[in-house]
Amino acid sequence: MLDHDIAAIVGGYHLDPFSVLGPHGTPSGWEVRVFIPGVAAVELLLGDEALSMEKFDPAGLFMARPSSAPHDYRLRAIAHDGSAAVRDDPYRYPKLLTEFDLHLHSEGTNSEAYRMLGAHPMEVEGAPGVRFAVWAPNAEAVFVCGSFNRWNEKAHPMRRRDGGVWELFVPGLGEGAIYKYFIRSAQMGYKVMKTDPYAFATECPPMTASIVHGLGQYLWNDDHWMSERSRARMLERPVSIYEVNLESWRHGPEGRLLTYSELADQLIPYVQQLGFTHLELMPITEYPYSGSWGYQVTGYFAPTARFGAPDGFKEFVDRCHQAGIGIILDWVPGHFPKDLHGLALFDGTHVYEHEDPRVGEHKGWGTLIFNYGRNEVKSFLLSSALYWLKEYHLDGLRVDAVASMLYLDYERPAGEWLPNQYGGRENLEAISFLRKMNELAHEVPGAMTIAEESTSFAGVSRPVYVGGLGFTMKWNMGWMHDMFHYFKLDPVFRKFNQNDITFSLMYAFSENFVLPISHDEVVHMKGSLLGKMPGDEWKKFANVRAFLGYMWAHPGKKLLFMGQEIGQYEEWDEKKQVRWELLQYDYHRKLQSLVCDLNDLLQREPAMYEVDFDQRGFEWIDFQDVDGSVISFIRRSKDPEDELVFVCNFTPNPRPDYRIGVPRAGVYDERLNTDWERYGGSGVRATGGGWTSSERVEQHGRPNSVLMTLPPLAVVCLKRRRPVLETEPSLKEAEAPLPVELLALQG
Repeated sequence: MLDHDIAAIVGGYHLDPFSVLGPHGTPSGWEVRVFIPGVAAVELLLGDEALSMEKFDPAGLFMARPSSAPHDYRLRAIAHDGSAAVRDDPYRYPKLLTEFDLHLHSEGTNSEAYRMLGAHPMEVEGAPGVRFAVWAPNAEAVFVCGSFNRWNEKAHPMRRRDGGVWELFVPGLGEGAIYKYFIRSAQMGYKVMKTDPYAFATECPPMTASIVHGLGQYLWNDDHWMSERSRARMLERPVSIYEVNLESWRHGPEGRLLTYSELADQLIPYVQQLGFTHLELMPITEYPYSGSWGYQVTGYFAPTARFGAPDGFKEFVDRCHQAGIGIILDWVPGHFPKDLHGLALFDGTHVYEHEDPRVGEHKGWGTLIFNYGRNEVKSFLLSSALYWLKEYHLDGLRVDAVASMLYLDYERPAGEWLPNQYGGRENLEAISFLRKMNELAHEVPGAMTIAEESTSFAGVSRPVYVGGLGFTMKWNMGWMHDMFHYFKLDPVFRKFNQNDITFSLMYAFSENFVLPISHDEVVHMKGSLLGKMPGDEWKKFANVRAFLGYMWAHPGKKLLFMGQEIGQYEEWDEKKQVRWELLQYDYHRKLQSLVCDLNDLLQREPAMYEVDFDQRGFEWIDFQDVDGSVISFIRRSKDPEDELVFVCNFTPNPRPDYRIGVPRAGVYDERLNTDWERYGGSGVRATGGGWTSSERVEQHGRPNSVLMTLPPLAVVCLKRRRPVLETEPSLKEAEAPLPVELLALQG
């Protein structure tokens, strides 16, 4: 060993520790060199032979010269108090990552890079241990530190591979080992302790270390769900989503957070009771600060340890699937926080983020923006997306803040952003990344992606092969804002704003829309859903009922944030649980019953979901009764004769003898009325006895109509009874006699 090699090893800056440490053949024979700081002596164990090692440097560098090639050996480290521990030598093992894996990572095409990078328990040459691998291209040296080496920053230097990847197999370690990477940068003497970007488990915040956790250990029991999902056409299925923040949905005794298992025990039956088809979880990818609601992520491959271990979250997903509930995860590829232990300045340089803050920083959010043009960053994000879909069986990803990714000038004043290569404001690299992500996500059978995108960017939910971004669906933010503007108004003034509730049908079929009432709309002084409504308590609840009735009747899938289904007065506070005690009061309990029945109607009536994204599934009856603030329309399933008629009265005035044109002659049953007493309404029936017969009276350009009473601040759903045989004109006027068997069926 040369003096500068010794100095570099003990100083922690050697570029190639494997060229010094481990077994080496020399002109004078074999040498075994080890660096074990803080011990008094080391012995080389070769079978039954124990060979004392010479201490070359007081910092802990030892050497021995065995008489033959040391193919298999161990080390006995003797402490200053005389105690001893036998260990294996990490520096006697070969390279483990293949050149092909390294090439794909550098090329940006390794969409399962989590199988290559991170900490993986494995067996090498008969020895169990953990293979560590991390990307730090501008590091001078990288070390694995943890409880196993007393967090010594120099004890386990890693081997540098092509493309700036560092690897080390540490024998003797396994599941549960706590670790970080100590990185010495080649730039400016930067030194830092970082968590593993590809860690599969982490300590519970505020602790920040990574934890070794293997893949593929959980035994899934959701085969039936996964098989059915792969055959389902989700756009033609009923979808109603219950959005939840797991920290604040419900607390345990003395305000503690529930575990994943406890959440499964309580949340799953509640969602079943309400009839929602899916749960959307605000980000549970590990995050350091609860006040960020999970949207400032540090662990893109680790479910937060706040609620338990990774397998606990897999059990939660598994049990949801067995109960018939899908799981959508909020996923945040748009930005990440500046926390020292995270991705920012990972190796002393801007490897994950753009160096220029005009491209790489959200100043308003205090976060950094991924460099979507860097291949290794694309591998990282693509791998994260597929990891949750494949390893955790998640049914979809709701991608946060897509608008911030699409536009270079997003929330930036003039002069503080850089145009793309063509002089435009579109982020071409982010657009390319999103398209690739969606292509890969949709290769997972039955998986879906949903964009939170608030601009008029064209083709968000259109396939990549026709120039779209490739998302399955997109949040309809315009509908949400128009609806809130309308419903906040005193009903006296609504007639001047009729366009708010009808304009969405001008573009409702331009994208595959989800209608969201999300957490973002019930925080920061915006008021809860109930709090947005005008009037006294009765009118507030009546408005909420009418709002939800119209939302469920409107084309598009549905999303409702927790607490709104019971009429919570206050805004959402991530430090407090939902106000469950409100359910002792009629108004709140009966509003919850309405949500149950809306979901039941949604799932029972194909007209409410089969043709959500095509004009054929919707037809106006009348939207011109501006003075009355009344609208009416038809929803249809794939069967054009399977129809529902909706009539909405957005004023507190009941309207008796109101005539509505209907698509066909027949008997119409009152399927749902948001003013029924069971929902807390006034009990005004739209039809006598729960049904009404059409009359041959022209109305709204239709030959048949029904006379009904419009309840106050209510939405009414009517459905025509389907006779066995229909002719036009009516059966009584038909000239040909009916077959005997059909007459019998009609009674």
